[in-house]
Amino acid sequence: MIEVQNVTKYYGQVRALNNVSFDVKKGEIVGLLGPNGSGKTTLMRILTGFFPPTEGKVRVAGLDVETDSLEARSHLGYLPENVVLYPDMTVYSFLNFCVRVKGNATAQRKSQIDRVLQQCTLEHMAYRHIGTLSKGYRQRVGLAQALLCEPAVLILDEPTVGLDPNQVIEMRDLISGMAGKRTILLSSHILHEVGLTCQRVVIIDKGNIIAEDTAAGLSDRIQGATRVSVRVGGPRAEVLNALRALTGVKDVIAQEQTENGQEGHGFVVTSPDRAITRDVAQAVVSQGWALYELTPMTLGLEELFVRLTAPNEQRKEAA
Repeated sequence: MIEVQNVTKYYGQVRALNNVSFDVKKGEIVGLLGPNGSGKTTLMRILTGFFPPTEGKVRVAGLDVETDSLEARSHLGYLPENVVLYPDMTVYSFLNFCVRVKGNATAQRKSQIDRVLQQCTLEHMAYRHIGTLSKGYRQRVGLAQALLCEPAVLILDEPTVGLDPNQVIEMRDLISGMAGKRTILLSSHILHEVGLTCQRVVIIDKGNIIAEDTAAGLSDRIQGATRVSVRVGGPRAEVLNALRALTGVKDVIAQEQTENGQEGHGFVVTSPDRAITRDVAQAVVSQGWALYELTPMTLGLEELFVRLTAPNEQRKEAA
């Protein structure tokens, strides 16, 4: 549904994007991450037809955003980072204006507005002037206009900015609930939210795509090994020897102690080139020991982001 092919963008002599390529499949939610100045906003503006790439092609719903701009935009809902609203209009009148601009049939306008008011929990604010709303509610109004006319593709730039913790959870649930129904590309600096909401992550830095995978897949690639945490009820020394004897195991580290109230002994098992979760479980159960915990260990999204976007010297030190 979103295809970015070899996109480069120059501002004068400054190259903001360098031969960027990726795609977002139908019904997928993908997070676009990058530090300030990485090219995220430039890329989103190209995707939404605000300006063309210097080189390369972008397609939305199979339509070239540059040559079929109006038709491509009819399939697109866009929430910019800084939402432009009309403070003297009520929420309802603003949404009515937006749905008219989008060319929706007169008979469907009220149902479209009522739908997005309900989706974004704005019914009680429908006749309030936008200028009197909090930043969080203005953000919801921006999302509501993006959802009008049920676009197939949503581009969301920092959708949770300005929201309080409860509103962030509501927004996350709303976006997650559209998985499979809408194709969504969202950028955010709240990495935890991206990890909870998105099925895949694209990381951009200095105008280049430096990583593209699931959060777990990126973690495995950076760590260069599979690690699992296991807690076993059995003789500590015997369990340690049994885990070290497993095929493909590079290292087993015995934890100093378990937390209060936890049973068994804790270990971290590392394998450089194969998944070992099943082998570990079978080894423990075959000895008649109790298996209290078996959890794959991955780097958090925050740590992945820092490692991938750090200067080369810092990346080597982190590794």
